[in-house]
Amino acid sequence: MRIITYNVNGIRAAIRRGFIDWLKTDPADIVCIQEVKAHDADIDRVAIESAGYRSYFFLAQKKGYSGVGILTKIEPTNVEYGHGKEQSDFEGRVLRADFGDITLINAYFPSGTTGEVRQSYKYVWLDEFLDYLNNLRKTRSKIIVCGDYNIAHKEIDIHNPVANKKTSGFLPEERGWFDKFFNNDFVDGFRHLNKEPDQYTWWSVMRPSVRLENKGWRIDYINVSTNLRDMIKDVKIFPEVKHSDHCPVYLELKP
Repeated sequence: MRIITYNVNGIRAAIRRGFIDWLKTDPADIVCIQEVKAHDADIDRVAIESAGYRSYFFLAQKKGYSGVGILTKIEPTNVEYGHGKEQSDFEGRVLRADFGDITLINAYFPSGTTGEVRQSYKYVWLDEFLDYLNNLRKTRSKIIVCGDYNIAHKEIDIHNPVANKKTSGFLPEERGWFDKFFNNDFVDGFRHLNKEPDQYTWWSVMRPSVRLENKGWRIDYINVSTNLRDMIKDVKIFPEVKHSDHCPVYLELKP
């Protein structure tokens, strides 16, 4: 099972930049996308199907905002839209697909960069989401949680940790939640095999040169429950793929 997570920052804009042509190169069996920023009628499902993928979307009620999708060559045995939290489901943040005994969760975590209200909601969302995962694990023990977490976990995951220590996405409370997440029997899929620095998945568009200089953040993850850890065979980040201000993250599982 080859999996990619990718915040496309607007699927229509990504398609204009060659997203479908990239899909046709067979980058993965399952491509989880976030920040779709579209209503269903705006999504070119025919083009996605032409690249060989079935598509499932859970979209925000607010147009041009949030939304997640799973594009897959493997037919899921079950798909569930949302996770039962009203505000989160209104914003289209969680989409689940089961593939046999493995459950894949595609999530777009809230950002707190727009102010105190959204930062406070981010903390609420994080706790609600972890409760959701813990309840899910009572019946589904093999779980993959991929998506844009909007948090850089450790200093190695951000270009300038000192300057950003009071910035949303690298606050002590957010990083503390990540510690709790990993201490709750989840594994950082990428770091399980790759301990190298300067591995980033997002670069600010405020100064375009930062991507060329690789001054970014690692905020996009494919994390797995510990019972899947030994199945991780390959991980990659693809900074050269540029349909978005994020780039794809890849993880391969083999029995």
